[in-house]
Amino acid sequence: MKKSLIALAVLAASGAAMAQSSVTLFGILDAGVGRISSGGTSVTGVTNSGLATSRLGFRGEEDLGGGLKAGFWLEGAVQNDTGTGQGGGAAGPGFEFKRRSTVSLSGNFGEVRLGRDLTVGYVNSTAADVFGDVGVGASIGKSFFTNVIETRKGNAISYFLPSNLGGIYGQVQYVFGESLSNAAYDKAGDYLGARIGYRNGPLDAAIAFAKGRGATAAADADQFNIFASYDLGVVKPFIGFNQEKNKAAVQTKYQSYLLGLTAPVGPGTVRVSYNDVDRKNSPDDAQKFAIGYVYDLSKRTALYGTLAHVKNKGAAAFTTNTGGLALTPTGGKNSNGYEFGIRHSF
Repeated sequence: MKKSLIALAVLAASGAAMAQSSVTLFGILDAGVGRISSGGTSVTGVTNSGLATSRLGFRGEEDLGGGLKAGFWLEGAVQNDTGTGQGGGAAGPGFEFKRRSTVSLSGNFGEVRLGRDLTVGYVNSTAADVFGDVGVGASIGKSFFTNVIETRKGNAISYFLPSNLGGIYGQVQYVFGESLSNAAYDKAGDYLGARIGYRNGPLDAAIAFAKGRGATAAADADQFNIFASYDLGVVKPFIGFNQEKNKAAVQTKYQSYLLGLTAPVGPGTVRVSYNDVDRKNSPDDAQKFAIGYVYDLSKRTALYGTLAHVKNKGAAAFTTNTGGLALTPTGGKNSNGYEFGIRHSF
């Protein structure tokens, strides 16, 4: 059960105190045991974040009246197998709020949010990933251009559509690169993305576009993706497509297809995923298959197990790396992995 805390903010100028509407402490601890292998090398040990990323955070909301609300969200990753704060963009070992650090205003007009957050393109590229982009089963077909098309970015401004549009949802996001040091290309680090979707009953589908600026114009990259899911009750299929390409004279383009399904079985859920990554005009392609089961002990605690296999072609070097265990892959060599663990949320 999430803990609700009443926080007091001290006003330095007047010495008066004011109570916020609500502040919540929340988190997830997820640990297990697993093994990964690639190119004849393997490692076995304690893993973390195999079902959900371990984290610690604070969020709050204040009712300003007239339907207007102010909110904040501070969240950082926790490597609970070692106790460090690595993850979400944080190098560790210290704890940082790099998973999310935002302040927002929301109302009938929607929500305006400022700070470090997930990028629009990433959210849509992983929407069809039944493994939630964590653990040995995570999809391999996204974020090919480091520091351009990323998972999270700071200095972001986002606008979210209101929730009363008959199932239509969407977001527009702009990120300032703030690259004063790069006088030759002042757009470095900038990012623009938009997402529009429709969710009604069993159907959920969305499309997204994004453009990221690199250190030079040739390093700029574009992203396009689409996903859909439909809950049939006995099974819920997912389908996704993600494309990323740069602006270099000799262009590099990746196209990834993701198929998945979840099915309630007993007190838990079976998860199955197939991922195909095609690097255009290159033999460096890969496929990944993963299967797993989540056994719900309660609403907050679950046991899980996952098996995964990656088949690399050419010089492709994708792996089944998971939190706490990693190998430097060998190009063209297959990778296998498994993990069994427990996740507890609070």
